[in-house]
Amino acid sequence: MTVPVAVRPAGDFDAVVYEPLQHSFLTEDAAVLRQRFVRDGYLCFPQGLAESLTAPVLQGMLDVLRPHIVWDHTLGAPVLDGEPFFESDPLWDDLYPHIQALEPLHQLFHSDAVRSMMQAVAGCDPFVYPMKMARIATPQKLGFETPPHQDAHSHHTGPSMAGIWVGLHDAGESSGRLTLLPGSHRRGVRPVHRALGVGGVQCEIYADETTWHVSDVQRGDVIIFHAQTVHRAQPNTDARRVRLSADTRFCPYGAPVFSTNLAPHHGWRIDALDWDFVYRSWDSSGLQYYWKDYPALF
Repeated sequence: MTVPVAVRPAGDFDAVVYEPLQHSFLTEDAAVLRQRFVRDGYLCFPQGLAESLTAPVLQGMLDVLRPHIVWDHTLGAPVLDGEPFFESDPLWDDLYPHIQALEPLHQLFHSDAVRSMMQAVAGCDPFVYPMKMARIATPQKLGFETPPHQDAHSHHTGPSMAGIWVGLHDAGESSGRLTLLPGSHRRGVRPVHRALGVGGVQCEIYADETTWHVSDVQRGDVIIFHAQTVHRAQPNTDARRVRLSADTRFCPYGAPVFSTNLAPHHGWRIDALDWDFVYRSWDSSGLQYYWKDYPALF
């Protein structure tokens, strides 16, 4: 007989316990890193990337977002200088194709430093998904933050895929931090229901899952998480600060990849956001269409 699992009500996160992210380092033995990944469903590499890799992405995003979002040198953070907006709002749709076209955004995830982290998890040569994502979490949009979800659902993938998230600047609790539910990947892919926020769905959270992992972000922090690890964004409750970050997905080379992951992020709904648009002003052709001959598409 199947015993029903109690489900935590949507949005009920007031009673949960927050513990800091467990740190990992590439100097550790690869077997130790993979064992921790299997146990917790994620690895966090504090300041794992040099500023020389993250700064061009941050600056490129700020150049596109000005005057709506600007860098405040006193706060050491990007701030909102206009009306707040949410992913898929008209202003976001106008700006995002130009962020997608930033060559450093794509180069970041093919750098030796990032690929070495991917390899530590995959145990072999990784395939980096062509779909790269840039995140813009403005204040004053409470209720629209990314709800708890699993990438296995949204990317139509099995457990071989993992996500990799990069902090582009320091960000504290009020800016809406990435939060993970440790060990949640071991309970499979969960049912979902509609919800506000990025992605539009929330997965079930079980009543005994009361401990989440989260920490303040420093520039260059890297978090890698299993395709089935439940994760979400805390609300951005700051008066002005915006959180900017970037992420993509990867898998061991040769693992199945669903075809929708070959399009630019939001290319399915924004007119003219295709690879010709993204590549039109790049200085190098080395990463253009690198994925076309991938052998395991479905």
